Amino acid sequence: MGRRRIHRYLKIMTTNPPATTRHDLLHSRGWLLPVIAALGGGILAGCAVGRNYQHPAPPQDAGYTTQALTTETASAPGPMGGIQRFVPSGAVSATWWQDLGSAKLNSMVEQALRSSPTLVAATATLREANQTYAAQAGTTQIPQANARLSAQRQGTNTAAAGLPDGERVFNLYHSSVEVSYNFDLFGSNRRTLEALAAQVDYQRYQLAGARLTLVGNVVTTAITQAQLAAQIQASEATLADQEAQLAIARQRVVLGAAAQNEVSALQTQVELTRADIPPLRTAFDQTHHLLAVLLGQTPGTGTNFPFSLADFTLPTSLPMIVPSELVRQRPDIQAAEALLRAANAQYGVAVAKFYPQIALSGNLGSQALTTASLFDGGSLIWGLAGQLTQPLFRSGLRAEARAADAGFDAAAANYRQTVLQALRNVADVLRALDNDAHTLKAQTNADASAHESMQSTRRQYDLGAASYLQVLVAQQQVRQIRISLSAAQARRLFDTVALYQAMGGGFPANAEALAANCDPHMQLPL
Repeated sequence: MGRRRIHRYLKIMTTNPPATTRHDLLHSRGWLLPVIAALGGGILAGCAVGRNYQHPAPPQDAGYTTQALTTETASAPGPMGGIQRFVPSGAVSATWWQDLGSAKLNSMVEQALRSSPTLVAATATLREANQTYAAQAGTTQIPQANARLSAQRQGTNTAAAGLPDGERVFNLYHSSVEVSYNFDLFGSNRRTLEALAAQVDYQRYQLAGARLTLVGNVVTTAITQAQLAAQIQASEATLADQEAQLAIARQRVVLGAAAQNEVSALQTQVELTRADIPPLRTAFDQTHHLLAVLLGQTPGTGTNFPFSLADFTLPTSLPMIVPSELVRQRPDIQAAEALLRAANAQYGVAVAKFYPQIALSGNLGSQALTTASLFDGGSLIWGLAGQLTQPLFRSGLRAEARAADAGFDAAAANYRQTVLQALRNVADVLRALDNDAHTLKAQTNADASAHESMQSTRRQYDLGAASYLQVLVAQQQVRQIRISLSAAQARRLFDTVALYQAMGGGFPANAEALAANCDPHMQLPL
């Protein structure tokens, strides 16, 4: 409806109001709501002050490090020693943890995603933000209507009107429908909704980030538990070898073939090794407690799934997302951009306060002394009112706008810092993966050499060319190297998990699932 037709319609309605029946009053939106809605529709075509949001330019870097990375890592024999290839990809699988090949781990992750209080809280916060948007949209995008019905009993003294003394008592009944609407001439309401929609997106990205963090914590805790189990096993075997070596030394002292200081030195080593085991067991038990909490259980009743390094398979293909696409794959970057959008919209809200505000209200009802005549045409009362408010002197408005502009600059800087940290995160992990492969290769070679040395010593012992003490020393060396080897194997798993997380952990697919039940642009019924 054009503006001329709107003004003509208003003129007709104010000079010649329509006859009102009981049915008209009960459905009084018949002429009042169309007037306000039509006028609002014509004016809402106006502009929204402030800056229209533009997405920041993505990074144009070809890679993450100054030195070009190879397309695959080094290899080593044995578990976790395979080649890992970096495969160009547009996204990461939403169930990336399944690439580790552990059914126990998959079960734990699924249980954590169902039961974690952290995700429950993040989901509730998302719902809160979504409903806040819906509430604001409902109160600003459509006219507001209220129905009123009142009854009043009054008494008057007839002597005041020069009539015989007496009192006249009567009932006064009133019913009406009131409609009001604030016209968003300069986009204050629209900018407010933009800010709230950005807050909904922010909470959705926070939920996706919490999900990624939760899964990462479950996976890394399981790997830590497996590493600690291997270290405890190797340490206990080393302690047994040292105790046997100490027993032989004591026998040699009795036979006069060794000095007491040799026994003292061996005793010191035994006790040091013994002292190393309780902290490892403490850390191992703590992984059980942590896994229980991550799964939404109490430590005393949590599911006990002990892991070993043999439960995991090293993924051979790793996703490689270019920097320009990474900004769309990481929930922390998307959350920072959502705050940037919100800050931009808030600046528009602050600027809109400099411009006029127009509010229109109307009412249609009836007033009568009896209920029988309450809805007669003669009892009709109606009214239309418009109000324009223009700030003349409000010294704080300029400061408020400058504060909102500064908030936008801060959000822009925070976004850039988040992107830089993400790029650094990926670069660190890529370098670590390459170096982890070389470390594991060296540790595997050392382990093979130690085993070969131990086998040679045993053959010499069988031929009488070496003592049993030398066999124990060789075995102890193998145990110590095995501890370092298990740490190197676990490190490859840790950094592999870190790469999946650095690449966003399948965030876009997760975001679509999380958005299914939380639409910030829902339509509300009148």
